[in-house]
Amino acid sequence: MIKVAPSILSADFANMGRDVKRLAGWGADVVHFDVMDGSFVPAITFGAAMCRAVRPYTELPLDVHLMVEHPETQIEAFQEAGANYLTIHVEADRHAHRTLQKIRAAGMKAGIALNPATPVCMVEAALEVCDLVLVMSVNPGAGGQKFIYGVLEKIERLAQLASVHGYTYEIEVDGGINAETAALAVQAGATMLVSGSSLFKAKDPAVLVGQMHALDKVKEK
Repeated sequence: MIKVAPSILSADFANMGRDVKRLAGWGADVVHFDVMDGSFVPAITFGAAMCRAVRPYTELPLDVHLMVEHPETQIEAFQEAGANYLTIHVEADRHAHRTLQKIRAAGMKAGIALNPATPVCMVEAALEVCDLVLVMSVNPGAGGQKFIYGVLEKIERLAQLASVHGYTYEIEVDGGINAETAALAVQAGATMLVSGSSLFKAKDPAVLVGQMHALDKVKEK
């Protein structure tokens, strides 16, 4: 099943609870949080306090993407805030394998993220302790960017490694996801699609979510 994860980076920050509450009605499967610290990426967005604030507004899993330095220091805060997934960047953590183990030990699903220029080989040794691998299809730090088509090969490689080794991680793709690029990502092996601008600006977001879910059937043909 293809999961759709709207990114609340594109929501109305003054009405975040309202917008998060709407996502289940669109048919979304997961709520995606883009956490930025102004150091690993230039922008600053929000942190565990926002996660805690919106947790009562939805029963959907909260998928937290840490675009921060020293992500290991954030595990306890997001666990207490109600996060279900916690994803770190391999580029930001010298001891990623250990941090992923700590995330799992805290009761959350552990994810690792790859920037567009970061090869899959950088995370291969950590895949055994991953529940999710996030492929950035834009450079992290801002919404509304165009999809980088070169990442499709990385998605294919991650799907191949999962098949060979029996890994069960989700392959998540984030950046420039719309109806067209979603289809390409799913064909390459993606199982979770993060979409911000395209969904929140859509005339009928539920229709776009339905189209993304339907890609599962297209892939099987």
